[in-house]
Amino acid sequence: MAKTAELASEKTRTFSLKSPLLAEGRTMDLLAATDMMTAHVKVYAEGGENVLHAHTEEDHLFVILAGQATFYLGREERVTIVNKHEGVLIPKGNHYWFHASGGENLVLLRVGAKKNGYNGVDDRVGADGNPLPGESAANKHVAPVTVPGKFFS
Repeated sequence: MAKTAELASEKTRTFSLKSPLLAEGRTMDLLAATDMMTAHVKVYAEGGENVLHAHTEEDHLFVILAGQATFYLGREERVTIVNKHEGVLIPKGNHYWFHASGGENLVLLRVGAKKNGYNGVDDRVGADGNPLPGESAANKHVAPVTVPGKFFS
């Protein structure tokens, strides 16, 4: 019993959502992780976007902390506007993409969960079923340019 409590306490942690605001590009910073779940804070400058993709093994939960996101859900790309303090759940295998649409930085909390755990393999695939790394040109990655002294917190 004490060993279980000790192991559980090793993964217990606090974190801050403070993140630099951007003039362009996007960031994805790991806040916390266990063997089955990750939490990231993501910041997108206005116009930041990616392409239609799915995660074959990972459920996602996005919560908008600042700004607004336009999500395109499913292969039919059903348009859904998600505002501050709203969220969207995307089960594994479901296609989606989104972009910042509120005229300001989009800041979101991204929580991912994998039933069989994280093994370091990226399970993101494009609409064609081929691997689509998040920071690739094919996924419209733009390197972040921070706004000096400006943060979401």
